[in-house]
Amino acid sequence: MTIISWIILGLLAGAIAKFLLPGRDPGGLIGTTLIGVAGAFIGGWISARWMDHPITKDFYDGTTWASAIGGSLVLLVAYRLLFGNSRN
Repeated sequence: MTIISWIILGLLAGAIAKFLLPGRDPGGLIGTTLIGVAGAFIGGWISARWMDHPITKDFYDGTTWASAIGGSLVLLVAYRLLFGNSRN
């Protein structure tokens, strides 16, 4: 997959992670989408590095999507724990 594919996947993974983990985010919509993009990159890297599932050229691979969404969820939870009280 190209870098553009990973960015698109990250935007969609961030939206799915936000849907799975509702609530107020300290960064708003832009912060959540950037976390989704970063989560897709990190999830794909972890999947390729430690889970023995190389990054394929197929955009519709279920494992790639699961790793991107998982990475986005982890980053979103970490972001909320670190900066959760900044919007009160």
